Amino acid sequence: MPVVPQFQSEFLRTFVARGAFYACSEPAAELDALFQKERVTAYIGFDCTAKSMHIGNLVQLMTLRRLQQAGHKPILLMGGGTTKAGDPSGKDETRLILTPEQINANKQSMLSGVKHLLKFGDGPSDAIMVDNAEWLDRLEYIPFLREVGRHFSVNRMLTMDSVRLRLEREQPLSFLEFNYSIMQAYDFVELNKRYGCRLQSAGSDQWGNIISGIELGRRMASPQLFGLTTPLITTASGAKMGKTAAGAVWLNQDMFSVYDYWQFWRNTEDGDVGRFLRLFTDMQLDEIIRLEKLQGAELNEAKKILATEATAVLHGREAAEQAAETARKAFGEGVFTTDLPPKFIDTGPNDEWKLGRSTASFIVASGFAKSNSDARNKMKEGVTINGRSVTDPNEIVLWESADPETGGFIVRHGRKNIALVKPKK
Repeated sequence: MPVVPQFQSEFLRTFVARGAFYACSEPAAELDALFQKERVTAYIGFDCTAKSMHIGNLVQLMTLRRLQQAGHKPILLMGGGTTKAGDPSGKDETRLILTPEQINANKQSMLSGVKHLLKFGDGPSDAIMVDNAEWLDRLEYIPFLREVGRHFSVNRMLTMDSVRLRLEREQPLSFLEFNYSIMQAYDFVELNKRYGCRLQSAGSDQWGNIISGIELGRRMASPQLFGLTTPLITTASGAKMGKTAAGAVWLNQDMFSVYDYWQFWRNTEDGDVGRFLRLFTDMQLDEIIRLEKLQGAELNEAKKILATEATAVLHGREAAEQAAETARKAFGEGVFTTDLPPKFIDTGPNDEWKLGRSTASFIVASGFAKSNSDARNKMKEGVTINGRSVTDPNEIVLWESADPETGGFIVRHGRKNIALVKPKK
């Protein structure tokens, strides 16, 4: 990991103290001085490849939030243009080609889930949302190659991780994807022209693309541009952060409920509590230092605080506290209410629903297992349905045995996981 410079500016010192710093471009001292003497405009880009951003995007979103909290101006750049090419970074296969209509629908949905993390408006430090389709869609091919493409060396581009790793694994790399780094570099120059943007931030896997933008700015007579990267987040056990048995942890509430989001943070590994409090909450650092020293049962209380504070940042204080109360009733008192967000299990066609479903199917529907075979493994760790221990994956659970209060089935796996599963007729 790169050596961390001794910064003097408020934003960069906070960025380091929060554990968000990985590397910055040179000259680092000049970037530090820029933050001390003026309001810095900075951007982070997000391609529109799904209906929602996921928790892997949250470090970048929190970077924009920290920038604004320190009085600087964030740009949330949506990749309506670059999504049409597809970022090859970390991918073995070419991304699916999306239609313009799909890209726009994804963009609107993604923004609906995260726009309240920032204050948007016309003020000096208010955030703005920009779509790079505004300029990329209007480019003419030959003029773009003459003006921008001539500054890129194919030899250099072949050494970039996003390209080199794909070629080393003998996976196909389309010419369209090969151009992605040029498009991202051009974004930086264009944002500087339009908005005076001087800084691009991203995960450390985007370093090559960031440097390409800085170098393109130098060749096209832009002011000195800078790059700042964050570490790729893994858990204390080395696993990639943000994966559950049911899949990705989405930031849109309609794709991942507030309760499930709270529960995700509640289940944080012991060794990650302090780090995640720093990265994903707005809590004061002195309080975080106190909490990360706790052990045993007290550490579980710190996890609940992490869950509530992280959820409050994304979904608001009221929703976070409601999720915490629902969890308290379910785990502490064994009281299951309709506040527990339901998961649905298909009842089957015609009259088949009357026959019920297998215990394995219920475990999969709860989100605690990916498949029936995975459900069998979960049973070995302990699973109950409506308070009754289940050990046979093929045992049929009749619909008529639903809990009368909730109209569903309470599925528990171990001590940390509870779900309300309802039949979908």
